[in-house]
Amino acid sequence: MRADVELEMLVESAGIAGRLPDDAARGALGSGRPRLRRRPRSTVVRVTRHFRASVAHVFGAWLDAGTAGLWLFATASQPIETVEIDPRVGGAFRLVEGRHGHITEHTGRYLEIMPPRRIVFTLSMDVRAPDVTCVAVDIVPRPAGCRLVLAHENVPAEAAEHIRGRWTGILYGLGVTLEAAPFNTLETRSNP
Repeated sequence: MRADVELEMLVESAGIAGRLPDDAARGALGSGRPRLRRRPRSTVVRVTRHFRASVAHVFGAWLDAGTAGLWLFATASQPIETVEIDPRVGGAFRLVEGRHGHITEHTGRYLEIMPPRRIVFTLSMDVRAPDVTCVAVDIVPRPAGCRLVLAHENVPAEAAEHIRGRWTGILYGLGVTLEAAPFNTLETRSNP
């Protein structure tokens, strides 16, 4: 069965598509976004990457816990220790990494899931100081694969270059993961 047909069947059966209701979504960043505490000196970090994989495979890699754990916030020397993903609008995610003896939790909630083209989520990288940012991932089909455009909003201006470099590395890891072995983008692993 084609990946796009399988993805459509999964979306219908799991009810993961959509966006938060307008009442819950109105806020500082406009319709479709929650109220975020705006930093005085914040910016938007944009990163674009081309993949040879299909739109459905790239989209699925963001929501499948087993696959996301291989590349999302991981590095070649530091894999993710814990991955929890509830892949539906309003669902939460939690990825825990250990680096240089320091534990970092990446947490957030899915605001929009529009298969197979768009995912928007909040992101906090430290539960002790939960400054929430917002990440939008748009996947556009191309003749030989697809183009992914990532926009990370509410990033402190002084951290923008570091965050851009981190997303560039993360998306490189996604490319390596997609090319390493075929995987079933539709197998959504539930967490006990």
